Amino acid sequence: MKQALLQSAQYNLWANKLMLDAIQQLTPEQLDMIITSSFDSIRKTVQHCYAAEYIWLQRLQLAEHPVWAGNDNSQPIAEVCAAWLNVSEELVRFVEKQFDDKALEHVVQYYNLQKQLFKTPVYQVLIHVFNHATYHRGQLVTMLRQAGFTKIPATDYIKMIWKN
Repeated sequence: MKQALLQSAQYNLWANKLMLDAIQQLTPEQLDMIITSSFDSIRKTVQHCYAAEYIWLQRLQLAEHPVWAGNDNSQPIAEVCAAWLNVSEELVRFVEKQFDDKALEHVVQYYNLQKQLFKTPVYQVLIHVFNHATYHRGQLVTMLRQAGFTKIPATDYIKMIWKN
């Protein structure tokens, strides 16, 4: 299990980097263009993805009061992209540090943003985090196309495997 989750964390980082390299080529108008999706702009989608990975990382690190960073859409996009990549790197390191599969079965207790208490095994949290990012990267591809961007990166998992 650890090896599969580590590869998923590495894939998440690799795919996020490709996507964010593309996003940083956009004009402010493209970043803020209203596009119907889960969030109504590329900027807001990127901010959400960063904030989601960040709060889950804090929960995995057992932070007593994790911080939601998803409401500040005024940060320069380069800073948000750098912060998201940093969190993705931290997720790789988190998985690397897990001693064995037993550590990944540890149950984490946390509150969601509505202050509801949940208990979830670490491996399920990680699967959720990586799946969540994949879901929104797919949306970002569609949003990029609608914003007129044509150099869409290929972020399929197998592409990462072929490069190694």
